[in-house]
Amino acid sequence: MSRVGGILKTGAAPRSGAVLDIQNLEVTFATDHGPVRAVDGVSLTVEPGRVLAVVGESGSGKTVSARTVLGLLPETATAAGSVILTSRDGGETNDVLRLTGEQLRSVRGRDVAMVFQEPSTALNPVYTIGWQIAEGLRAHEKLSKKQARERAIEMLERVGIPDPTERVDSYPHQLSGGQKQRVMIAMALALRPGLIVADEPTTALDVTVQAEILDLLRQLRDEFGTAILLITHNMGVVADLADDVAVMYQGEVVERAPVAELFANPREAYTKQLLGAVLKLGEGPIRVSAPQHDQQSDRDRGQAAAAPLVVAQGLEIRYPGRLGKPGFLAVRGVDFEIAAGEVYGLVGESGSGKSTIGRAIAGLTPATGGSLSVLGHEMVGFKERQFRAARRDIGFVFQDPASSFNPLLTIAENVAEPLVVQKIAANPAAARARVDELLEAVQLPRSYGDRFPHELSGGQRQRASLARGLALDPKLLIADEPTSALDVSVQARVLELFTELQAELGFAALFITHDLAVVDALADRVGVLYHGELVESGPASEVLRAPRERYTQRLLASLPVPDPAEQAVRREEARALRDA
Repeated sequence: MSRVGGILKTGAAPRSGAVLDIQNLEVTFATDHGPVRAVDGVSLTVEPGRVLAVVGESGSGKTVSARTVLGLLPETATAAGSVILTSRDGGETNDVLRLTGEQLRSVRGRDVAMVFQEPSTALNPVYTIGWQIAEGLRAHEKLSKKQARERAIEMLERVGIPDPTERVDSYPHQLSGGQKQRVMIAMALALRPGLIVADEPTTALDVTVQAEILDLLRQLRDEFGTAILLITHNMGVVADLADDVAVMYQGEVVERAPVAELFANPREAYTKQLLGAVLKLGEGPIRVSAPQHDQQSDRDRGQAAAAPLVVAQGLEIRYPGRLGKPGFLAVRGVDFEIAAGEVYGLVGESGSGKSTIGRAIAGLTPATGGSLSVLGHEMVGFKERQFRAARRDIGFVFQDPASSFNPLLTIAENVAEPLVVQKIAANPAAARARVDELLEAVQLPRSYGDRFPHELSGGQRQRASLARGLALDPKLLIADEPTSALDVSVQARVLELFTELQAELGFAALFITHDLAVVDALADRVGVLYHGELVESGPASEVLRAPRERYTQRLLASLPVPDPAEQAVRREEARALRDA
């Protein structure tokens, strides 16, 4: 091996001129319970101008394989095999597993860039988003501060951030989850690398923005020959963007095929199971067993005359301005109700006010106008001490479990926290039996309670978050994107579980999501938000089958379906509707 221009030349050549050539990759993690093999003999290639989608269950090794490409494995990991990366100009090849830290910094951003799964933890909270985009630019190119700022504004505009000249000076906490994800994509695109590793790049995005981001990635592939390694659980996204698909299971690649062939004729039983678990808009509610339906019907009849648990009338939520700037009206004139035992789905674009309404119902964000009654308590001008007793009857599943869990506590201690705070258990150890029951209910082994949040995959953390939300048997559950990080097979199991628990326990739920197929499967009624206003509301069957408002029609048209041929037609129809 020799050094050329500061980069380690491996002498290895990628197969078929591939931008990325992974050969016999093995990744093992050292844990307190012994070594764990996360990736076992994986071989993958990505050619210039093509998109390879890697799919599989949470914990199958998708993200570990992707992070290996950038040399981002933790110190507890040991990697073997080779990861051959071709430079952006095609002149050099490097085995990432054999590069030093300095050499890796030269490769990252220039030759390969990554869009991380959880932007809340990937973005630095103390720097503006403009500074963070410009940092990567100035590390590789000789740019003045003014030039770097202009490029940052340009990238924010390309990924659809509104008012980019103002937003460039915003901090991450001032953006919605979807907007933060778009910032991550802007950072990855800034230097136009030859390979983009996109780990769930559309997880936090609503369907309309998701369609725009997929169009942008497609444009990069077609115009600049950018290769994309796409890690996703959304089979609609795979059908829309991917050229080839690799299916991983328990650290191994079990099937690889062109996208049309895989969807039309999957060979492996696991691939067939994965595709069979995909929710499709129009299939209607998830069915539970007959006894539970009978119990639900009885409960519905008994609750028909009961007062709604949540009533919003002319609801307004205004965020105060700072440093002389006017406040921002995030929610304006919203009316809706959530009845006992009902699932109310709230959908809309990122920044439309969905999560803000959910936080206001939980008393985490003040409602500033109109009226919002929650479990009989008026939330406009409410006093914390008066509402404290009602908190026991409200569960909350946060959008981003990575930032909502205490990283210093084990999963069991995090799930037990509501029980300890409400003095149902004296300490986490006393609550362990209940915690074990909750973990098993959300398809996690009891032993996972002894792990820390960073030791679980994104989907596993989301399931643990759902367990914590149900810990107190709440009357009202606020679920903010609870299935956004789940692969399709686990999502199907969790949604079935959610439906069964909701039928058995009778809690009402505000289900906030951008996945319209999930809303169709769960919700009794649906509300559609746009720029803080409720533009359409009604029974799920009516809103999702025969929408009246043009914005709702755009949402439905933008939803990708798990069929490459059908999705190609829908993409053009959605584009025409968007441009009309």
